Amino acid sequence: MPTTYRKTAKGQAEIETRQYRLNPRLRTALILVDGHRSDTDLRRMIFGEADETLRTLLDEGFIEPIADRRSSGAPTTVSPAINSAPAPFGGTAPAPFGSSTPAPFASSTPQPLAETQVLTGKAFEQFRRDAIRSFTDTVGPMAEALAIKMEKARSHDDLRPLLGLAMNIILNTRGAKVAGDFSARFLQ
Repeated sequence: MPTTYRKTAKGQAEIETRQYRLNPRLRTALILVDGHRSDTDLRRMIFGEADETLRTLLDEGFIEPIADRRSSGAPTTVSPAINSAPAPFGGTAPAPFGSSTPAPFASSTPQPLAETQVLTGKAFEQFRRDAIRSFTDTVGPMAEALAIKMEKARSHDDLRPLLGLAMNIILNTRGAKVAGDFSARFLQ
């Protein structure tokens, strides 16, 4: 069963302050962990040794498992323990992170933000989270630098110019249709 991971307080601190000085590969993977993506989804987005990367983040306390997706799609709390399988030469090898079949997850499509509408509190946080997720899903690891800036935005006025940059990056990497879809969701 796929498992969903979220950042721990230590993981959040690394994103906000670079306190633990993770190497770029681990930091990029940490940014992709959002509490919604399953390990299967993350494996497709992380370059190189995705299982090793996730295991390192888990072992060092930057992420934690929160749920696996049952056939009903309802999240169920899981233990953070990871099973290890015997490896050759008497050591232990990491067990694979979940199954190989992707699990569907619920995604809410945010309504476009009207020019006069001001988001505050939890509504702004959700809007910002949705924008970052859409951007990173669309662009992948090269979205890291701008995604970090977007995470630091504390108001819609701070976020709006960053959304414009994100839309331009999407336009240059994925084309006008995808950029238009992003713009319709987050810049209107």
